[in-house]
Amino acid sequence: MTGQRLLTWPPRGLLAAGDGGRLWSGNISVVLRVLGRRHTLRQRDRWTREQLQAHQGCALRQLRDHAYAHSPFYQRFHAGRTDRPLHELPVLTKAMVMEHFDELVTDPAVTLADVEAHLAALKGNERFRGRYWVAATSGTTGRRGIFLWDLEEWVEVLASYNRSLDWAGATAGLTRPVRMAVVSSTTPWHQSARVGATVRSPWVQTLRIDSGDPLERTLQRLDRFQPQVLVAYASMLRLLAFEQAAGHLRIAPDLVFSASEVLTGETRRRIDQAWGTQPFDVYAATETAGIASECQFHTGLHLFEDLVVTEVVDGENQPVPPGVPGEKILVTVLFGRTQPLIRYEMSDSITSSDRVHCPCGRPYPLIEGVQGRVEEALEFPARAGGQIRVQPTVFHSVMDAAPAEGWQLVQEPDGLAVLLAGAPDAFDDDGLAGRLMHELQSHGVVTPQIEVRRLPAIPRTALGKAPLIKKSS
Repeated sequence: MTGQRLLTWPPRGLLAAGDGGRLWSGNISVVLRVLGRRHTLRQRDRWTREQLQAHQGCALRQLRDHAYAHSPFYQRFHAGRTDRPLHELPVLTKAMVMEHFDELVTDPAVTLADVEAHLAALKGNERFRGRYWVAATSGTTGRRGIFLWDLEEWVEVLASYNRSLDWAGATAGLTRPVRMAVVSSTTPWHQSARVGATVRSPWVQTLRIDSGDPLERTLQRLDRFQPQVLVAYASMLRLLAFEQAAGHLRIAPDLVFSASEVLTGETRRRIDQAWGTQPFDVYAATETAGIASECQFHTGLHLFEDLVVTEVVDGENQPVPPGVPGEKILVTVLFGRTQPLIRYEMSDSITSSDRVHCPCGRPYPLIEGVQGRVEEALEFPARAGGQIRVQPTVFHSVMDAAPAEGWQLVQEPDGLAVLLAGAPDAFDDDGLAGRLMHELQSHGVVTPQIEVRRLPAIPRTALGKAPLIKKSS
């Protein structure tokens, strides 16, 4: 569930089973493998930092050896650098992955044309050629990406999502059934839908709601179901928290997970106020599965560095120090074999934490959070000439204080549109525009025309997301 992206969380019906609990599915071999991986991941939580780094080095070498032996693309792409350290390797973009798909994948029988045809016909949990699970990104960053996993890789995907739930204590078992509601995308090719269709638990009753459904129907279904665990996009959680405060929703979840979008401080506060529980922020992506998650101490998000190497870099792919937001990240998926991703570029802006230790004792480094995507950084004319890029957090600091069910900034050719949903009639729209102007002026921007527009609801994408900041199409 916080980039953010996120795009991929959570698995439907997949919870960390308590003692004696078992997961169930039509494919018992997948279930047994996930149980085994879950046990392995729990053991890694007790590693030292040195053990984690040793594992990472070994896994990285195995990944690279496999790619060099079986991928014609990597044989050319890393030619002359196969023994160089990771940070000296070239950066892989989504465009490269799609343009060289047939040569990048390590199974010569897999072609992009066939995979796209499979996705177009996908109705449920069918595997491509009876072997590969396939999912796609929504294309909101400019290009759609298609990714696939064999059984061993898919088990790692499932286990990585399970880890977030496990850390929060979302346990279910024979004597402890759990009701979980998931408000996200139900699109068949979306990874969360694929994960949910793979593994189900007999002790986890799951209600899955598409975030694009009418709000009134969503509230009614949640009221009837009374979930103990609630999982949703951050924007949807903010809206549901407002509805709870207004008396239009009456649920009492014990655990709340935020995924796929930026979880701002004000949204976090409103969730806590509505249900008396701190939300758990989860960071994941279609390409990687789980990347990071909060533990019970909420000191930041722990990077899953035993599964994914995450480099926080600037626009020139140089590392940035802790406390400084990066412009993007480069990820290396250590368990990827079918479609190896080595230094794959993702446009998420995250900030590494300077906190060395967390009270939980886990060896994984922390990030402060996900600020958004590089596409959400807006450029404006500068008073000193040229252009200035303003990061999403600058806008969050002003907009998050607005007493609204939802908000969105849209950069248009002639100015900045501020969309507000559910704000009180007495709220000062002009005052909000003035605060935005002042903040932009303090960053040296030639302030644009700012127009506040009241809407019944913030527009959502085809996958039901409501990005906080966007450029008009």
